Amino acid sequence: MQGELVKDAAPISIQLKDYRQPDFWIPEVELDFHLFEDKTVVRSLLHLKRNESLKTPNAPLVLVGEKLKLLGVVLNGRALNEGDEYAVTETTLTVFELPGSDPKLQIVVEIDPKSNLSCEGLYQTAGTFCTQCEAESFRRITYFLDRPDVMATYTVRIEADKAKYPVLLSNGNPTGRKDLPEGRHEATWHDPHKKPCYLFALVAGDLGVLEDTFRTRSGRDVKLQIYARRHLLDRCQHAMESLKWSMKWDEDTYGLEYDLDLFMIFCAEEFNMGAMENKGLNVFNASYVLANNETATDTDYDGITAVVGHEYFHNWTGNRVTCRDWFQLSLKEGLTVFRDQRFSADLGSEAVARIEDVVRLRTVQFSEDAGPMAHPIRPQSYISIDNFYTPTVYEKGSE
Repeated sequence: MQGELVKDAAPISIQLKDYRQPDFWIPEVELDFHLFEDKTVVRSLLHLKRNESLKTPNAPLVLVGEKLKLLGVVLNGRALNEGDEYAVTETTLTVFELPGSDPKLQIVVEIDPKSNLSCEGLYQTAGTFCTQCEAESFRRITYFLDRPDVMATYTVRIEADKAKYPVLLSNGNPTGRKDLPEGRHEATWHDPHKKPCYLFALVAGDLGVLEDTFRTRSGRDVKLQIYARRHLLDRCQHAMESLKWSMKWDEDTYGLEYDLDLFMIFCAEEFNMGAMENKGLNVFNASYVLANNETATDTDYDGITAVVGHEYFHNWTGNRVTCRDWFQLSLKEGLTVFRDQRFSADLGSEAVARIEDVVRLRTVQFSEDAGPMAHPIRPQSYISIDNFYTPTVYEKGSE
């Protein structure tokens, strides 16, 4: 067979100097998930607000998306026509005209979590639906302005087979639950605190739960829950104790009290990061949750305490106060590493903790600085932000 060689397109470099605010904000999001074995249908209702400060009244709305099957677009209650009123490509959905300053856009897509082996967006792990959206994987769930400066309140409805998925979780506080016909059921959640979409989380499965409570300095009782497959629950107790230590330390040291009624951790057996600080619903790699005296070392226990603390501390340094753009990644990660290092030092020996921190810095980060992967804690450009979850951003950023 003869033919011309096709060269890969040159990668696009994102430049810090090119930052500009979006033409639209999305102050409120309503998500509706219909979970099935072979597909998931996601209905998103975006409450849009034109960014008046940019003075671009005729700008189209350009949303990003990946691996989505578009089923419909409705603007202010009226179905739009493809071609005349919107255009869709493999990575974007563009709505040409949006009347008024506060339009409402409904988007219906179909995704395939069961075949999603990337562990990004919505996927399945050990028969459980789970999400991972940082840094730019919410676009694998629905079309959106997938950037950290777009912050919204979220209301989420999840519907699934009750026998297979009795546990339905998302961010914030639970607001409703009821049975539906044909053996299905639904749960609704509302997070009153605005957050970027990378902090969205959903978990649905047949899971057991370890429960406890924490009384805050103002006298509120916060329910604490760790979800895992039932045979793993007896190995979650140290993670629960670490969570309570973290909450108390943040109150005593910085005066920062937890701001929801419920804090949850899901123990994921397939997860492409150590842990993720999704607002009110952290997702952890099992290695940073599970431990018992028969198999775990002191180092294992210390590691669990540090990571649980790190993700909890993100509730304020990363979630409530977040990044303008991904060039500020070290602003949330370096600061939170500093906080978890101080936490570990206060729990044990400050001198030993500092020695361990410096050994890790010299071993891992110094070698990165001395090699071809050297970069500043705030780069001037990147091709993929996923490449910057590095010892420089975390450890040097802490220093």
